[in-house]
Amino acid sequence: MLDVSTGVALAAVGAGISMGAAAIGSGIGVGIAGAAGAGAIAEDPNKFGTALVFQALPQTQGIYGFLGAVLIMIGTGILGGFAGFEAAANTMAGLVGTTPENAALIMGLAAVGGGLSVGLAGLSAIGQGITAAGSIGAVSKEPGAFGKCMVLTVMSETFAVFGLLITILILVGLKLLGA
Repeated sequence: MLDVSTGVALAAVGAGISMGAAAIGSGIGVGIAGAAGAGAIAEDPNKFGTALVFQALPQTQGIYGFLGAVLIMIGTGILGGFAGFEAAANTMAGLVGTTPENAALIMGLAAVGGGLSVGLAGLSAIGQGITAAGSIGAVSKEPGAFGKCMVLTVMSETFAVFGLLITILILVGLKLLGA
């Protein structure tokens, strides 16, 4: 059996960072927006639907983090257990002309890079939650501002999408996905 345990550990860390950091961002963002929503609903219970829409927006970064983690685990073979990772390392070794041990390390480090990309980009949900909170207040006072406030709130989403895209490109570029 190959000694690929370091690569497996690094891949698991990458998947954990992907989900964990994005969840922190989403949790904080949703909480900020939820606090504003609660205030708006206390003044007018009919504002619940609008508040819920804006509060839900920062959750998407958590979804991207989850997707990044799953793609990392699929690409590195972690979901297939240790044997799955070993098979992926053997495949990569043949593709890049190195030993399976080195390939396992490359896979693990790539997974950490991918996890950092989508996980840290997921922290953009904090800013999105702040904007969503302001939007809840604005739309509570002026319902006609909904569309403009929605545009402002989703702007920070762009960076989370970029983070997920970089994770996918890392995995595809190293032939861990779509190979």
